[in-house]
Amino acid sequence: MDGGGPLSTAALAGRVRTVPPRLGGTRLVCVDGPAGSGKTTLAGRLADVLGPDAVVVHMDDLYAGWTLTGAVARLSAGVLGPLAAGRAGAYHRYDWAAGRFSPEPTPVPVPGVLVVEGCGSASRPADPWASLRVWVEADAGLRLARGLARDGEHLATEWHRWQRTEAAHFAADGTRDRADVVVDGGA
Repeated sequence: MDGGGPLSTAALAGRVRTVPPRLGGTRLVCVDGPAGSGKTTLAGRLADVLGPDAVVVHMDDLYAGWTLTGAVARLSAGVLGPLAAGRAGAYHRYDWAAGRFSPEPTPVPVPGVLVVEGCGSASRPADPWASLRVWVEADAGLRLARGLARDGEHLATEWHRWQRTEAAHFAADGTRDRADVVVDGGA
């Protein structure tokens, strides 16, 4: 785990460039942490710095609604497995408004760097392929405020339930303890 001071996005990108690929010829960077901590923002900034050979996949597109169940399996089967074999992958994006997965696949080309962001992205099943596991954290109150500002106060019950679900997952998986880098997403 990285124990130094704040890590800039450029420094993180530099670190990504030095780690060996473990997903075929692709470096897999898993950006995990609790909802509202800043994972999506960090992943987008990291991909921007890494350039056109970086692709971002969002776990929000793989959840079947407000559950973690099956998301990592969908990621592994549709994206990680094919990329490990040197082939493009694909997944069916969850449509949150319709409450179902899209029938049209979302393609994932074979990139130099695949950034997967979201709760569960650095789960143990991804470990054999992960070049770098990044944990993003922030104060619980800030995370909830961010989530409700983005999704609406009407989803407060879902957010509270999700926070319990992800906390149980992280505790059972040891996600933070296995991270290579810890980032303060509250800054």
